[in-house]
Amino acid sequence: MLTSPTTSRRGFLRIAGLGALAAGLPACSSVLPAPDTTAPGFGTSATGTVRVWCRANTQTGLTALVDAFNASQDRLTVELTPIPDVQYVTKLATVIRARDVPDLVDIDDINSLLFVFRDAFTDLTDLIAQLDFADRLSPGHLALGTVGDRRYAVPYLADNSALFCNTRLFEQAGLDVDEATTDLDSLLDAARRITALGGDVKGWTFPGNSQGALGFVVQPHIWAADTDLIRGDVGAQSGNVIGNEAVAQLLEFYRALWVDGLAPQENFADDASRWGSDYLAGRIGMMPTNYSTITTDADPAIVAATTVRLLPGPGGGRAFFDGGDNMCIPRGAANASGAWEFVRFALDVPQQSALPEGGYTPVRSDVATPEFAAKYPLVLPSLQAQNEGYAPKTLSYNEIYNQPDGPWLTMFRRAVFDGEIEAAMAEAQQGYDRILGQARA
Repeated sequence: MLTSPTTSRRGFLRIAGLGALAAGLPACSSVLPAPDTTAPGFGTSATGTVRVWCRANTQTGLTALVDAFNASQDRLTVELTPIPDVQYVTKLATVIRARDVPDLVDIDDINSLLFVFRDAFTDLTDLIAQLDFADRLSPGHLALGTVGDRRYAVPYLADNSALFCNTRLFEQAGLDVDEATTDLDSLLDAARRITALGGDVKGWTFPGNSQGALGFVVQPHIWAADTDLIRGDVGAQSGNVIGNEAVAQLLEFYRALWVDGLAPQENFADDASRWGSDYLAGRIGMMPTNYSTITTDADPAIVAATTVRLLPGPGGGRAFFDGGDNMCIPRGAANASGAWEFVRFALDVPQQSALPEGGYTPVRSDVATPEFAAKYPLVLPSLQAQNEGYAPKTLSYNEIYNQPDGPWLTMFRRAVFDGEIEAAMAEAQQGYDRILGQARA
């Protein structure tokens, strides 16, 4: 029996016993037939066309891959269809109901579970186990497509959060990057010393009015303390906000950044539409973000002056948001064999090694060769510490974290900008419980 990959922040975040809950959740439609993944030649001798959906936000990670695959052989042709991220879940549910699914979906890993629990994806457990690098695949991605001991998704690309540091400003402030990034107190001290350099230099920056970006870069500080804002197994979850000391300390940290003027005033209204512009201008000491924000169309001098650390917890520890894409074969796929052949191609070392060119991180830890490390040093911390990656395993992520009126953004802004930390946490507890309770109904 294949054991479920761990995404635990040790004991607290252990995931278990999810399989029996799937039947109780509403299905997208009557279940489509599962392809026979044990058929002779499956994944090696398919012909025809493979229809692949990708999300528009990570389309750059797929376009070159499709071109390379189509040029590598003449039996299969992959046709790529980008879907706007805000429409992806709805459109996929619609085609499942219509029983006209694509052969492969490249889906935001945080949304994988929504369809796994509705029995919409093919069981890939045995196919993944046959990969000779299966134990080197991102465990966080795998967990988001795992129910019980069965896997319905395979990682493709990672889009991880981390702490990007301007080494020039650290040196000017007399700071050692490692010593200055061990916990929240050290980060706050470093932010003060960098801001003290004067002018328009600030120690920190954050998108204070972007619920999704804040969820991506702020939550890992909490996970690094071996806790989360949600407790319980999927289908029986509740909020874990009130009494969570790590959450309180995190909000106090951001409140101090704000009231002490250690971050730009523009952060108050920043909806992430210009995310990273202040860092790329050389004015910011530390920025929690992702690899593509720092490297896309950036001044090479700024990139060269940047180093990366994982995000620390209040008292130490490290974590990052294990974002990115999973690949899943919908039940009812007309060319599931061709889809799996394309998946295996996508996971081969040459293709994975090229992902940083599009702004993404590989999902295979064995890609981190000395040559790769020398070429892409900024993607190494999360790649070499895959077990520190995490993403909440819940059916309610979008309602809690990606809605502008959700309890996450409301809590953050009330605590950080208004200073009402205790009241904000109490209000958030009610919001989390309400939304998670609706998922149980």
